[in-house]
Parts: sequence; C-alpha cells; structure tokens
Amino acid sequence: MTSLPSRFDETGHTRATSSRRRIERLNPPSRLWGSNGVAFGPDGRLYVAQFLAGQISAVDPATGDIEVIVPMDSPVQSPDDLAFGADGAMYIADLVPGRVWRRSPLGEYTLVSDQVTNPNGITCVGNRLFVNEMKPDGRLMELFPDGGDPVVLTAGLALGNAMQLGPDGHLYYPHMVSEQVWRIPPDGGVPEVVAQDVHQPVAVRFDRGGVLHVLSRGVEGIVTRLDLHGTGSRTLVTSGVAGLDNAAFDTENRMFVSSYASGGITEMRSDGRIREVVPRGLGGPYGVTIDLGGTVYAADHYRLVSPAASHEGEPAGGSYGGSSSGSSSGSYGGSDREVAGGVRTHALLHFAHGIAADGELLHLTSQYGDVRTHDPVRKVTRERATGLRRPLGIAVGPDGSLVVAEAGAGRIVAIDDNDALTVLADGLDHPVDVAFDREGRCYVTDDRLGAVLRIDDGTPVTVADGLGAPQGLAVLGDELFTVETAHRRLRAISLTTGDSRIDAEDLPVGPPPGVVPRAQPALFAGGLPGAPRRFAGLAVAPEDSLLLSADGEGTLLRLTPSPAPG
Repeated sequence: MTSLPSRFDETGHTRATSSRRRIERLNPPSRLWGSNGVAFGPDGRLYVAQFLAGQISAVDPATGDIEVIVPMDSPVQSPDDLAFGADGAMYIADLVPGRVWRRSPLGEYTLVSDQVTNPNGITCVGNRLFVNEMKPDGRLMELFPDGGDPVVLTAGLALGNAMQLGPDGHLYYPHMVSEQVWRIPPDGGVPEVVAQDVHQPVAVRFDRGGVLHVLSRGVEGIVTRLDLHGTGSRTLVTSGVAGLDNAAFDTENRMFVSSYASGGITEMRSDGRIREVVPRGLGGPYGVTIDLGGTVYAADHYRLVSPAASHEGEPAGGSYGGSSSGSSSGSYGGSDREVAGGVRTHALLHFAHGIAADGELLHLTSQYGDVRTHDPVRKVTRERATGLRRPLGIAVGPDGSLVVAEAGAGRIVAIDDNDALTVLADGLDHPVDVAFDREGRCYVTDDRLGAVLRIDDGTPVTVADGLGAPQGLAVLGDELFTVETAHRRLRAISLTTGDSRIDAEDLPVGPPPGVVPRAQPALFAGGLPGAPRRFAGLAVAPEDSLLLSADGEGTLLRLTPSPAPG
C-alpha cells in the first residue's frame, strides 16, 4: 500500500501496514491542517496561519503547492492571523499564549509583545502594527516592534477578529458577538459603527475596488458585500464554505478564503461560485462512531461530519493509497453546503471531541468541559453536563447512562437520563477513553500511565501496561483494541488470556514523522477555549472491522479483517 502526500508526510512514502487487516481510507487526506488568517506575501504566495497545527504555510494559488514556513517546533504556538509589513517582515498573532511575533525576511523571530490577551486580528499600515483581542471587552491597540508600550486605541470589542485599513484611512474591524462592523482612525479617535445586523461576522476585507467584504463564521458560508464608499449597496453571497475565517485579494482582485472549520484554501467568485485551490478536509478527526443505520460520524473539533459516499456506494476515499479529490486546476462549481474534501458537514458543533452513537442520537464531549446529546434528524442539541475537567472519551453504559473519561480530573463519571452525575472511579492519572465488553465491564485507557484498566467496583485494575500513550479504545468480541499513539500502532488484547499482539503499524496518528512540536499550547486562553489536545478515536463497525481517527493526516480509516489464506 502506498500513501498519498498529506500533511502527515508530503513525500508519500509513509505507509500503514498490517498482516491481519485491510486498511482503507473513508475520505481523502487533508493537506492543509486548518486555515485561519491569510495574507499574500512579498513573493506572491498566500500565507496561511494554521491554528490547530501550530504552524504557518505558504500556498501557491496557481498550483496549490504548500510549503511550511513556520514549523510546529518554532517559538510560535498557535498562530491565528498574520500580516506583512512594508519591509517584508511577517507579524503573527499567537493567540493562546497571548504573544505577537515578528519574523524577519531572514527567518529570525522577535517577540513584539506578550501583553495582549487572545491576540487575533492583526494588520499593518506600512510598518505600523495593529492588533485586536478576541475576548469580551477586547482592545484594539498599536504595537511597536522596535520597543515602546502598546497604545490602546479603543476597548469594548465584543470579540475582535480580522481587520484591515479601509480606503478612507480608517481601521475596520468586526464585533463578532454583536454582529457589527466598526471603524476607528489609526491615530486614535472615536470609534463608530458602520454596519449592523451583519451575519455572524468573523473578518472584514476590502477588495481592490474598495468594496468591503464581511465573512460569516456560519455554516452557509455567507459573505456580506458593503459598498460603503460607492453606491452604499449591501448584498449577500452564499458560498457553501462552512466556517469562513479570513480572506485575501490578489493583484487581479481574486478573492481567496480560508475556513477555520474545514481548512483548505478556496477561490471565491463574486457570485458565490468556488474553486478549491487546496481541498478542504478534516481538522482532526477526534472521536469516531457508527450508528445502527451504518452512518459513520466523526467529531472534528468545530463540526460534526461523516465520510461522503460515492455514487457507487463505496467510501469516498477508496482504498488506502487512492487519489484525493479536488485540484487547483478544477473549474468553478456552485456552492455545496454539505460536502467538501470527501466529508459531509452535518452541523457546526464547536469543540466536539468524543462521540458515541445511541440509536438515533449522538452523545458528544468537549475538552472544554461539557457533554451534549445531539439529534441529527431534528438538529437539536441538549446540554447534559458542564464544568467538567477535560471530558474526552464517551460510551453508553449497559444501563443507558453516559460514561465519560474526565481526563483532567482523573476520574470516570456517569450521567443518567435526568443528567445526574455519579463518579464511577477516581484517582486515575489521565483517563482518555472508555469502552464496555458484552458482560458490561468498563475499560479505560490512560495515556500518561501507558495502560488499559478495568474498573471493578470503582477500583482500577490493570489489564495491560507498558503501552505507548494508548488513546482510542474498543471491544470486539473477546478482544480489546487500543491505539498506541506514541508508537503509531493498533494493539489487540485478549480479555480471556491477557495475551496481546500488534494488528497494525505505522498508522498516521500524531505529528508528522521527525517533527517534535514545541510545548503544547494551553487548553484555555483568556477564559475562552484555547488549543485542543490530540485524540485518536477508535470504534467497532460491522464485519468485525474497526474505525480509526487518523488525526495525523485528517482521515477516517476502516480496518477490516483480511481473508484467511488458503
């Protein structure tokens, strides 16, 4: 089996191997791991801040070729936006640690400021630098790369984000919560509202003709066009690119957009037609499950997704090593509000990480503290628990309760139909997933302890230890399976004898081979969600197969038993 170039390994030489299971992709690999702030650099390439990846890449808008410029092991932890000064220096809003960086044209990093909370929107006016804060009562300020205290132009932003200098010499910026666009002179003054009732504004961008484009973070991919300095007209364009994040216009006035929800880079025409420069895909995935009807669901941090089946009824990605969809040379298509990059977006469910199917319902956890039940048919979500400490893996217990691995608290909890919470076991190190055997016994993976545990009357009993950061967990017949993320392999453990074996190796989970990321950004930033932790989920599927969240390359893998020889 050969592998496709992906964010995990651009050479295409990495391959998953198994003598016991056939491995196939259910969707194409994602080449661009998240896409947030974008800006054209001096070399004409589009530079992309990748918050989830912790890196910045340059994209050739003609070919879709990608080069990592700011790698995962740089001083930058969680870049969310970027801008270029007149001297060619790149300025980076490093959201979670609250830092703003300057990267010189020679690649040298200088810390400009660590006095900004949740820096997000960033722009340059010549060599002047402005940044705003994505938080309640956020500030917009000028920073001085050569030294000097920040100058606050205004406060009171209702979550600031991507901003830009307008043709009238004012700085324009969104208030995401109040759905407004404001402006203020860069030398200070009284801020004023220029547009209200703008659909979920996340970024403001002027085209070459001076028309303001306000991007929406919603599922429809709406862009509001405001000709503030011309006719005064206001029009809406729907692109179908769910979770728009930012945009940039090239010298020919072509608009390129990013998506915080699905990554990729897309050229968007004025009528909403789109051309994928870098195909969109999965940002994780994290948890994976399958319902009784055979629909595979994945929790992908910002959204709930499924692999998109082809017309022939086969998985969209084909066998491991099949071709990916989309290319930079493709034609413009109409807006597709559901399917892109081989996956279907069911809903924008922010911070979805663990997932378990239960009849027609889906139960989800968020690493930021809550447990929810989502009805994909009625499209309603019910809150089941809040204030937990990094809940992750989730399973439905024999009595119908929701059983959750609360990693940050070192315990396993159950939530009943009335949303009452009971502690089933505590004093664990770092439990990350849970599963039940057919006898109703509960099993837990602990990635720090390197073990699989069984909970016997509230007491953890070691089933297997010496493992490499086990995460996803599933029980199939008399065997238990877990993903050893440190070793990138699938381990099977007999529940009757305790014997174990390796069922698959070289799985595309974790960071790319040879890359050692810098310190993990904080889970919370300025009281708001920060950078999520990785999680390679595992689930049982029909025909004794397993589903794996291959978070290294952005795919869902199906591992099916190979036919016996002879």
